[in-house]
Amino acid sequence: MHAPIHIAPGRVFLKLLGAGLAAAGAALPAAACTSLLVTRGASADGSVMITYHCDSAGAFAALAVLPAADHPPGAMIEIGPRNPVTQAPRGRIPQVPHTYKVVGGLINEHQLALSETTFGGRPELINTNGLITYPHLMQLALQRARTAREAIQVMTRLVADHGYQSEGESISIADTEEAWILEIVGTGPGGKGAAWAAVRVPDGEISCHANHARLAEIPRNDPANCLFSENVESLAVSKGWYDPNSGQPFRFCDAYCPATPITRRVTDARVWSLLRRVAPSKNFSPDYHRSKPGAEPYPLGVRPDRKLAVADVFALLRDHYEGTEFDMTQGIDAGPFGMPRRWRPLTFMVDGVKYCWERPISTQQTAFSSVSQSRAGLPSFVGGLVWYGMDDSYTTCYVPFYCCLDSVPRSFAAGSMAKFSWDSAWWVFNLAANYAWGRSSAMVPEIRAAQNDIESHLLALQPAVEKTALELAGTDARLATRYLTDYSVMHAELTVERWRALTEHLITKYNDGYVRTDQGESAEPGYPEAWLRRVIRERPDHFRLPVEPPTPKAAP
Repeated sequence: MHAPIHIAPGRVFLKLLGAGLAAAGAALPAAACTSLLVTRGASADGSVMITYHCDSAGAFAALAVLPAADHPPGAMIEIGPRNPVTQAPRGRIPQVPHTYKVVGGLINEHQLALSETTFGGRPELINTNGLITYPHLMQLALQRARTAREAIQVMTRLVADHGYQSEGESISIADTEEAWILEIVGTGPGGKGAAWAAVRVPDGEISCHANHARLAEIPRNDPANCLFSENVESLAVSKGWYDPNSGQPFRFCDAYCPATPITRRVTDARVWSLLRRVAPSKNFSPDYHRSKPGAEPYPLGVRPDRKLAVADVFALLRDHYEGTEFDMTQGIDAGPFGMPRRWRPLTFMVDGVKYCWERPISTQQTAFSSVSQSRAGLPSFVGGLVWYGMDDSYTTCYVPFYCCLDSVPRSFAAGSMAKFSWDSAWWVFNLAANYAWGRSSAMVPEIRAAQNDIESHLLALQPAVEKTALELAGTDARLATRYLTDYSVMHAELTVERWRALTEHLITKYNDGYVRTDQGESAEPGYPEAWLRRVIRERPDHFRLPVEPPTPKAAP
């Protein structure tokens, strides 16, 4: 009998185990990820791009390729762990005759790309008896669908047939022509299926979501741009979350993920920062994410002031509200060296008053982040790729992995959170970042210089590399795949090698609070004057030295 494929439940499905994709890392906390969608008409090169910022405390990234495969009639997929006593699987679903190649759980061989953020929503809607979690939905859609619309059909049919187990989820879906946002919630303990809606981002616009439901009114007679479940409104009515006689339109986000001051602060602030950067002419106000009365929620999409290149999207993933009143590199909370990091928890109490740090797009607990490109007019093997970075987006370096990839760099598949290893790309990037935060105003610019040097070089190489791959494909398709695999693997490993050397350089140069000069001397950089003035205001006499009396003049 054909052995079933096993898919374990989890939050971050990254590492290939046998024939299935297993979960790595613990459950994601609320306010964990940020996603940006860029349509063809909004991108500089006509590609559809979506980003993934996979953030979770203790999450570890390991890249893998799930090969395409044929499956015999009657093949089944095991879902969830086996019972430790009976060894019976939690559930099974039928396998399809053929599954597509998937790279990193992010893009398949047909340039279909997916990413997500969890919005949680109403806890009453979590159905622990449902079989399918959102990682199952994403993996199975990538294995079974060629287009964004097909992916929506695959995912919604799976939850209709087998039940939905996860919290509320926002899923970004891209192919070579379109970008969609699918938002989905369960129907509660013992319920069937799910409630969901999917909206196409208008061409020429960008959209984004960051752990808060973003779909508002659901157009009911526009299947070209909006799809939804039959119960999308009736479920909310049955729970008392929407009154159809109120005279107000039904809004998915209000019914299934009502906003609060904390969710606006840690989720909608990130949406605001993306929108204000891509469309500064719109002058988006921070009032909504600061919960000012009467402030309007941010629009689902916006036309950017100029079309976005891939490098622009990299920069957006590295945002800390720079240049605004919420700039995390400024203020006493940034410390003496402008560190744009606030250690968890996000909220804290002082004298009975609750406070909250800013939550930026770029954050330290990132397992990986990525930018996918899906490009019409190119064969899929070269048109689809993922720019992938391990650990913190601010200090990582994005390298390209084409969707035809046959193998991954050894360092990108190595290691675990349990033990540091120089052989693991994740640990190399993580060590550089953690060491740099101690003197971020000095060390991070050195990291960013290396980052810019590598990324700009790889972006500049992209046209020539793809031209060569297309020429090779004209005579030998397998050779073209091998070429792109070798190119991706080689440059990824070279980047990790450079990061090892960079980390060793930082540890040597910035040691014990000194800065080692090129002459081998230990300079004493001290602290910025503005920070010293704050110290003196806080403790005006503690560090003061007494004024020494003047030295008596010697007798003539």
